[in-house]
Amino acid sequence: MRGSDRIRPWLPRLAALAVVLLFVGLMVRLWHPAFGFTAFLQLNAENDDLKIAAFHDPSIYVHRDTGGYDGLYYAQIAYDPTLRDAELPRAMDNLSYRARRILLPVIAWVVSLGQEAWIVHVYSWLNQISWGVLGWLLWRILRVTDLRGWLAWTGVMLATGTLNSVRLALSDLPMVTLIAGAMLAVEAGRARAASGLLATAALARETAVLALPALLERPWISWRNIRTGLVVATPLAAWLAYIRWQVGPANQGFSNLTLPGSGYVERWQEVLASIPDSNDPLLAWTTLLAHVGLTVQALFLLTRWRLLADRWWRLGAAYAALMTILNTAVWEGFAGASPRVLLALTLSFNVLAHRTRAPLLWLLLGNLGIVSGLHSLRDLPYSRELDAHRSGGAISFVQIKTGWSAAEQDSDHIWSWASEQANLALVLRADIPRTGVFSGSLHSLVPREVTIRLGNREVWRGRVDSPRARFSFPVALLPGETPVTFSTDTPGVSEGDGPRARRLAFALYNPRLTLDPP
Repeated sequence: MRGSDRIRPWLPRLAALAVVLLFVGLMVRLWHPAFGFTAFLQLNAENDDLKIAAFHDPSIYVHRDTGGYDGLYYAQIAYDPTLRDAELPRAMDNLSYRARRILLPVIAWVVSLGQEAWIVHVYSWLNQISWGVLGWLLWRILRVTDLRGWLAWTGVMLATGTLNSVRLALSDLPMVTLIAGAMLAVEAGRARAASGLLATAALARETAVLALPALLERPWISWRNIRTGLVVATPLAAWLAYIRWQVGPANQGFSNLTLPGSGYVERWQEVLASIPDSNDPLLAWTTLLAHVGLTVQALFLLTRWRLLADRWWRLGAAYAALMTILNTAVWEGFAGASPRVLLALTLSFNVLAHRTRAPLLWLLLGNLGIVSGLHSLRDLPYSRELDAHRSGGAISFVQIKTGWSAAEQDSDHIWSWASEQANLALVLRADIPRTGVFSGSLHSLVPREVTIRLGNREVWRGRVDSPRARFSFPVALLPGETPVTFSTDTPGVSEGDGPRARRLAFALYNPRLTLDPP
């Protein structure tokens, strides 16, 4: 019994360490040796033609099959947080609106010392750093001593809104991190620090001002509260005035709001209708769980009006009220923006549910969004890439085109199967042509001859069997894509008897594009 008493206090710490290792493992998995975390910015091919000149850095990942998202705008603002760059209006969907959330761009610019080569990479790390800071703050706020406290802590750290903010390099998680710091400060009697932190949070995302009621003291109408409100609101108001002077009138964002309850009801209809029709049932179900979780969090606060005097209840109530008037644009889509916009509600719910010792079922149901959060980090944006390197200021990678199955890999190898003829692209992102060597190995279930063509020129022909056949040939690459075609005259063989069994001709193992020194 004494042994278990000595071990028990360590259980929540070990469990928290497991969560941290899980997050770090997911980040390592999503890290790209050539592009870092810049794929999180969601720069897509359409916006690639509009981006500012500094964003032509070849180390910034460009999505070809995925739509753009907000992170690509904030990251470009980071190159000139004063908004005076004449290229910014063309690169933005709405500069006056995006410029409101200036905190992360300013931090990226300051930490990078204004060096253009560093700015985008610093920006792409800010959410991961915020995740670690929030974890430390929340552990102190919850004073975790048992597995119940660990569950409340994990519910925030792996929430859909938390991990979506990381995955898309947005401002929601940094904002909530600053709100958590403000709440910890005000509970410690440091009202000025709390006001300053909340004012800073409002520069990360303007909805942070909704947390102001959590900092107020009784009597509610007092000079102290007025002063607190002015401290929180003034920096944001001054920045909005600067935007109007420098850029022009701002879009107020009222299109994201609607009549109370209408957007929420539409969301239920959309989520339930998507389950039988979705091409990805797991995505549809995890989205439903996230929406149920948000609903439970709001209901928990609604059923505890007596906690009006509690700062954390007032924080959650403000965002629960916001939840009722969010429009379709915020709710729509799988997972959607709502879990991020309402992340402070998730924070408040978990703190209150833990501190009030609410039945465990509340914590379990309110944190169903964990499943959706983890699902958002499931897919690699580089699933079509078999190799990538940075060398002498250039980025090179081998990209699957047509005729190949999805890439597979283990700890030692990466490979992809072809059914007959298949195409790759050797991609070079550089200012000048480069030479190098393309190499790899081929494997087949039955003996066959495989031919490799670089453009229209045959560069390799050989017998492929088991063990694998090595190939290697020199390449001269222009910036852009150089096509490579693999073909065989021997039909592929079925991998099994099932209706979905693939026909397998040959597999390409461990392709590598090595550039010569410039």
